[in-house]
Amino acid sequence: MRNSPGLQTQGGEPASPRRRTLLAASACAAFVHGCATPASDDTGALAQGVVWQLDEDHVDPRGDWDRLGVTDLLVQWTAVDDTSFLPLGNPQGTALRTARRLPDWTRIAGEPWARNVIVGLAGRFDEKQARAQAAQLVERSKKLAAARPPVRIDGYYFPVEVDPTWQDAASLAPLLDQLPRPLWISVYDNSNIGGAALAAWLDGWLPRDVGVFLQDGCGVYARGPAAARGYADALAARLGKHRVRIIAEAFRPAGGGAFRPARAEELTPQLLAYRGYRTYLFDGPHYVSAQLVRELLDMQEARK
Repeated sequence: MRNSPGLQTQGGEPASPRRRTLLAASACAAFVHGCATPASDDTGALAQGVVWQLDEDHVDPRGDWDRLGVTDLLVQWTAVDDTSFLPLGNPQGTALRTARRLPDWTRIAGEPWARNVIVGLAGRFDEKQARAQAAQLVERSKKLAAARPPVRIDGYYFPVEVDPTWQDAASLAPLLDQLPRPLWISVYDNSNIGGAALAAWLDGWLPRDVGVFLQDGCGVYARGPAAARGYADALAARLGKHRVRIIAEAFRPAGGGAFRPARAEELTPQLLAYRGYRTYLFDGPHYVSAQLVRELLDMQEARK
């Protein structure tokens, strides 16, 4: 996912330190029945999910995102680089150390914005390293999945992001087959090849029981909300709507490689454009403050 200032670099963008074999019909059925939450939302909520990009400085997420309608939490990863945020006991072969401070997973499980949790697995801040070491990250991810944090697990997310410039992306398919379901990955398109081309590329290699979080690209001005909605519609038409969710980037460039929170008047058009898709705010702890929540609700009320 496009990251907070200082996380991993994606597609050449500056970012913060902080980023198969199943028959199509039976695979899709397994995916749909494995998910506890619906594929879309028509309740009028501004958003259904929030993303938490976990690092050693951000282990205690707090917010009132549920006021926007959020019930789902996507944890970007539970281990990044060589640090685990789950108590693994450092089992042989993982080369993971336990973080100095661990999240209070029990407290998080009780939050109204974390009723359904998609657990991110093992990743790296650096995208090139993550792609080159995908097999190793899958092995680490198996250990993390077995640890099962005490939350209501609605699925898993493998945080090696894909885009059409990754020429060897298809090598990810047999690795994804080793991970638990329901399973999600994320995709972005800074090359602007278009939604139909992106959907065809994914459909050519992605296992049919793996869902996709589409990064909308609005945070770095790669496209506007209407164009991002067009991408989502193209993915849904090709992959099935139950496999598509949207990441609404809640940040904007601030100059010098830094990012700032999006203003309510910037973020509202994104959330309105994506109605009908489950939409996740990236990311809540860094960018979606209580003040921004109030401003978004005020703008929604003014539209009535």
